[in-house]
Amino acid sequence: MLRFFAPFIAPIIGIAFVLALLIAAFMPRQPATKLASDVFHLEPRSIHYSFDGPFGRYDNEQLQRGFQVYKEVCSACHSMKLLSFRDLQQIGFSKPEVKAIAANWQVDQPTINPDTGEPATRKNLPSDHFPSPYANDTAARAANDNALPPDMSTLAKSREGGAAYIASLVTGFQKQPAALLKEFPDSKTPPGLYYNPYFPNLNIHMPPPLTADGQVTYADGVKATREQMAEDVSAFLMWASEPKLDNRKRTGVSVVLYLLIATILAYGAYRNIWRDKKH
Repeated sequence: MLRFFAPFIAPIIGIAFVLALLIAAFMPRQPATKLASDVFHLEPRSIHYSFDGPFGRYDNEQLQRGFQVYKEVCSACHSMKLLSFRDLQQIGFSKPEVKAIAANWQVDQPTINPDTGEPATRKNLPSDHFPSPYANDTAARAANDNALPPDMSTLAKSREGGAAYIASLVTGFQKQPAALLKEFPDSKTPPGLYYNPYFPNLNIHMPPPLTADGQVTYADGVKATREQMAEDVSAFLMWASEPKLDNRKRTGVSVVLYLLIATILAYGAYRNIWRDKKH
């Protein structure tokens, strides 16, 4: 009996599969539920950075200003665990300056007292990584209404939009537009959150970090507007995420030039070898 039906099993399965595809293709579909973030979410602003493009390079003066913004504004909540103080020499700080920055950092380096075994602290050294403002994630959540401030070491590379997204986000806090509440009455920003159209779901735990022009006083005399501070700190975070970007671009340009010259020489050799040959 099984031998009789065996030749028909494969065609029946094939026909059933085709029917399932046709039903799925032509069956009426329910329209997707529209969310407030689908309508009111904004893409990052278009911002020009010195490191844009294949020939772009980091601007050390901007990176130093950005570090100052991170130090005076962002470091109160956000860590940079993958960055050490001596890395700051790459953006133009001298060794004495780095030593002073480390020693005067607002959070000392956690350590253990070798005599008692008890937790202790010491002044930071240039070789130390930036200490976290919190003892652990539990303490960080407790201080931020159960929200964990992200580490900023690779933030610019881990967020779509990179530096432009960060700059747009920190300057994008605003009141909820009336049009949003009219179209989506249930989308009112909950207590303890802040409306920001550049954040994926529009509401973020972080309060506005840059509240006014002149919040930071730049040593080089550049006017510290909110937009300037946002662009500077986002450029610094981009460098922290990819400190070898300049070297990588230089290597890429060198490789392209090498391949171009090699191609020209190879073509010249080909013409020279086959010049007297008849096809």
